[in-house]
Order: sequence, then structure tokens, then C-alpha cells
Amino acid sequence: MSRIVHDGPLIIGGGLAGLSAALAAAPRPVLVISPAPLLEAASSAWAQGGVAAALSRDDAPALHLKDTEAAGAGLVDHHAAEVLTDEGRSTVEWLASLGAPFDRDAAGEFSVSLEAAHSKARVARVGGDGAGRAILSALVDSVRAATHITVWEDARLRSLIQDQTGRVRGAVIEHPGGTLVEVLAPAVVLATGGAGGLFGATTTPTALKGEGMALAWAAGAEILDPEFVQFHPTAIDVGLDPMPLATEALRGEGARLIDGEGRFLLGEAPDADLKARDIVARAVHAARTAGRGALLDATRAIGAHFPTEFPAVFAACMKAGLDPRTTPIPVAAAAHYHMGGIGADPDGRTSLPGLFAVGECAATGVHGANRLASNSLLEAAAFGRRTGRLAATMMAGTGPVVVGVVIDDLPAEAMLELRAGMSANCGVVRNGDGLRRQIALIDRLEATCGAAPALVAARLIVEAALARHESRGGHYRIDYPDTASVARHTRLCRAEIEAMAAE
Repeated sequence: MSRIVHDGPLIIGGGLAGLSAALAAAPRPVLVISPAPLLEAASSAWAQGGVAAALSRDDAPALHLKDTEAAGAGLVDHHAAEVLTDEGRSTVEWLASLGAPFDRDAAGEFSVSLEAAHSKARVARVGGDGAGRAILSALVDSVRAATHITVWEDARLRSLIQDQTGRVRGAVIEHPGGTLVEVLAPAVVLATGGAGGLFGATTTPTALKGEGMALAWAAGAEILDPEFVQFHPTAIDVGLDPMPLATEALRGEGARLIDGEGRFLLGEAPDADLKARDIVARAVHAARTAGRGALLDATRAIGAHFPTEFPAVFAACMKAGLDPRTTPIPVAAAAHYHMGGIGADPDGRTSLPGLFAVGECAATGVHGANRLASNSLLEAAAFGRRTGRLAATMMAGTGPVVVGVVIDDLPAEAMLELRAGMSANCGVVRNGDGLRRQIALIDRLEATCGAAPALVAARLIVEAALARHESRGGHYRIDYPDTASVARHTRLCRAEIEAMAAE
């Protein structure tokens, strides 16, 4: 295995968080590792919603903060969320300065839309439902033009490198064809995305399997609240994997959730379908489980305007032979966003010196138990910039290093079995028996396939879900349906667990 020494941050991930960090680290040299060509690997490119920020005259960061904390069900970190919401406008303006073509009104101000659990219309969009790809495209252009950034595409993180004190000193990177190279760097920034690919029903790229979280855990980093997975209530159910997404903005514009007989799933009130995502997801799940079906009816609210107002959703439906202008869209709840992950502060610092985490793989506390819609792109860009600036100040370590064990991926058949089990046993509605079945499945797969990162990540999610004897936000236990009076975090550290086991 060859080794190179890099003089600046090593950033693992080519999505909005990683590229924001790379740009902010200038003029320090940056090496970005992307598992696929830029724009193809990142779930941020799939985001239909937009960037939430207090942009209108009747809005304020304090109101955005209040909504964020309300959605997070008692587990939002006040300081982190305050930093996030205070930087909302400046982050949107920075993205616009890079060329992100946000929708504007006649006066040139940002056009904003209403999404669920927001008290104000504050979501800046691009072309109705094309924000993610348009924003990321602007960043990709800026990154390719930046002389301080080098990008390795079609390369993967396989292990972290540490010294004997535990400080992270670099990573093992796999090039196409399986060639491994050790890259030593003053700082490693994990921006590896979420864990939706662990679930059989997901709206995210299936390649996102929580591997950054798993490798950080193996290195000894603290993992925060991994049980909290957000299930989007309106994944388009047309037999595709991953499932296309019907953006929440459709409901913001008046689309309604109905069952197969045309009855409203959440009641007749005009805003009934704009409750927090966990509530809506459970309603969709319950209707489907009962055999009544679940559909999103936008025929009246959007109708003939679908091709121009929501072109991505329209294209996905038409490709599947469904015309949403005249026919309700069949929907299901699907894994969409991981609120938990590697514990990190707003500047990306983790519990391990030299290791930073940002974006969906990080758990900064801004989402708590249930992410407020469109806060994820804001977090990726705002905290990505903060992380890049801090990582650029890190100096290289000295002395010998230890390379972590490189584990093979799960075979395809085992991965399919794991994903099916995660959706069945650790999905929208959970219970102790199902979670224990999933742990037994993970044990069996690990016995035959080894401790692959996907299995490690799945185990962290399932065991934390089994240990949380309450229902809160995105975590719903049918055997513990009440919410505890005291909100607590799940904090997992491998060294501490191993020490307790040895006693």
C-alpha cells in the first residue's frame, strides 16, 4: 500500500457539505474524495425542497429557531440551532453568489415557500423542486475552478488512520480497481452522507449506508442519537429503488393525502397534511398497513401547472406511466434522512482530535429527534463553511500511525436481506420484538460476512432504538407509545462500551 502526505484537509464526500467545506478552506490545499463523479454520488443533489432561512420581512431567525426546536421534540441543541438559523440568510446569499439560481420575485427578492411545521414561508427554492441539483451544480463549478482543490472521483474511504493517542491522522482511500493508498493529512473531514441505503424503502442513493458513522465508531468517535431516522411520508410508490420523492412543497401548495376511497388521511382541515413529518409518515404507514392505500392528490391544487411548477416530480411520475395532473400519486413512507450520526459541534469538531464531521453523517443537535423540513441543505452549507475554515487551521501530526482494519463490503444478497429487515423491523413503527429480530439478523450476517461497515451502522441504529423506551420524533415504539417527561440523548462510544464489558 502506497502512502502520500497531503498538506491540508482531506475531505471525504462530494456533496453540499463536503464541497462547502472545501471552498471555505482556501487557500489551504484540499483533497476531496468522492465515491462517484461529482453530482452523482450526493443525496444533496436529490433534494427537491430548498434552503430554509428567515428571508422575508415578516420572518426572523428567532422564529426559525423556535420552529426548529419545536420539530426536534426536545432534543435540539439550542446553541447549534441558534448558530444555524442566525446564518440562514448569509448562507443563502453565499450560495446565490456562487451561481445557485434561486427563484426570485418581481422585486428581485428570494421567493419563499411554506413547508410542514414552519410557521412562516421561508424555503428558498429553485425551479419549484430542483433546488438540490441546481445548488450543488453551482458548487461543483466553483470547486472545479478553485486552484486549491483536488478531487479524486470514483474513490472510497476504507479506513481511518490514527496515531497511538487516538488522533486521526489520515485515511485509507480505495481507487478504482481496488488500489489502496494511505493519505496522511492534518485534518480529516467526514461528509459521507446518511444511512438511507440501509433500508429497503428509501428516497436516498442506495450507496449511502452509514459507512462514515461506522468507521468513525470503529476509530472511537462518539455517536449521537443514531436511532433517529426520518421517514418521508410521500415517497412515490412505483416500484423503483430508490423511490422517487414527491416534495413536501406539493402539500404546501394544497395537495392532499387520501386513501384509496378518497378519504383524507389526516382530517379535512386545510393544513392537516402539514403536520411534522413523523406524524404524517405514521398516518401514511397506517393507511397502507390497513390495506386502504395512501395517495397524494394534487389534481386540483396543482393540476395543469405540474410540468412547470414541479418538473422533477412530474417527470418521475410520467416516466412511471402516471400523469399526476389527472391521477393521484401512490405514496409510501420511506427512509429519508438520518438525524443521528457522528457527534459534532457547529464547526465540525468530533470527540476525536483531527476528525471532523459535517452534513448528514454528523449529529450536531440541530435536528433533534425530527428534522424541520429544508434545514438539511442549510446545515450542510452553513456548517460546511464553518468546518472548512477550522479544518484549514490544523497542523500535521508527527510520529508513527496505526492503519485501521479494511473490511470488505457486504455481498449483494446479504445487503438486500439487511435492507428488507431494516424496513420491516426498524422502520416507521418499531417494537421490541422486531428490533431484537433485526439484531439477530445482523448477528447472523456478521458471522458469515464479517463486520462490514453497513452492518456496524445498522447495529448502532437498531440497538439504540431498542434501548430507547419511549416514542419521540422519528422514533416510534408501538410498545412504548408515550414520550418520556425528560428528554435524553443516546451517546455511544466504543471505548466506553468495551471498558464496561471488560469489568
